[in-house]
Amino acid sequence: MISVTVNTSKEYDVWIGGGLLPQAGGKVMAACGGETAALVSDDIVNKIYGDTVERSLKAAGYATVARFVFPHGEQSKTIEMYTSLLNALAEAKLTRSDVVVALGGGVTGDLAGFAAATYLRGVRLAQIPTSLLAMVDSSVGGKTAVNLPVGKNQAGAFYQPDIVLCDVDALQTLPAEVFKDGCAEMIKHGIIADAGLFAMLTEPLRLRMEEIIARNVTIKRDVVAMDERDTGIRQLLNFGHTIGHGIEKHSDYKMPHGKAVAIGMSITSRGAWRMGFCGEECHTGIVDMLKRFGLPHETGVPPERLVEAALSDKKRSGKQITEVLPERIGKCVLHSFSLEELEDFIKLGMQEG
Repeated sequence: MISVTVNTSKEYDVWIGGGLLPQAGGKVMAACGGETAALVSDDIVNKIYGDTVERSLKAAGYATVARFVFPHGEQSKTIEMYTSLLNALAEAKLTRSDVVVALGGGVTGDLAGFAAATYLRGVRLAQIPTSLLAMVDSSVGGKTAVNLPVGKNQAGAFYQPDIVLCDVDALQTLPAEVFKDGCAEMIKHGIIADAGLFAMLTEPLRLRMEEIIARNVTIKRDVVAMDERDTGIRQLLNFGHTIGHGIEKHSDYKMPHGKAVAIGMSITSRGAWRMGFCGEECHTGIVDMLKRFGLPHETGVPPERLVEAALSDKKRSGKQITEVLPERIGKCVLHSFSLEELEDFIKLGMQEG
């Protein structure tokens, strides 16, 4: 088992290893305390792991475990579902000394985290990610949010958890296509900060899963520690996301986040190569890695629709938007575009040949 300590406005540990779900209650109690735990999960994860985690929480001393189960998928990450969860927390009579336990993937972590941040102006939060994407990315760093009709993650809060538990055994029940979504975020971390990690991804992953997840968490930890509120260097973590979020929105969120980001990384790196920010080998290396994992690297969404989606992007300031461009594998830079320049950039990135 590996632990990574995150030092932000709140210090907390990320535990990575096998067999953590049956032990979750003891670790949550030690980090969070309280008498009542609100266990939040989607309908799929609840069927697989809900009983195990509830038993563990009760065995650790939680007098009440109140479950909130919602339909799986990005379509549930809405203001309406957030309001329903707040009402459920109130009905369970959670106090500020109690805890919200987010059991599931990124949608669960974002939804439950936003509720924990705002219910009674903040209660304890334990993140128990069960998807690879949530383990290596969304469960760490304190970003919580729900979507609005105009765009993704438009209502949210920065709210750090009190503990994160990554049980690698949960990955065994993860569908292959969902596993790929997490691989896209690991590829992203290698591109922005760690060429060594990028190279490790050419090896059999499951033989070194704990180590690889810990390396990703450490990258996320280090970036967030320098810029917790996402005003500067933390924006590097958004490589591929401006275009990716546009693709997600255009698909009515039927395109999974990881696959949309994969396409965004491909288009962005091709545009960066054609503008002289990186060499061709950087772009081809990224595309080859995406292909290695069976991830998409092209889209039929018109560039103007992607720019339209960027109008609601959180990285936009006035008529400027900050994009993350690779210089080489392991190093990216922030570059500001006007919206007109962004459309030209996306067109360059979408042109084959």
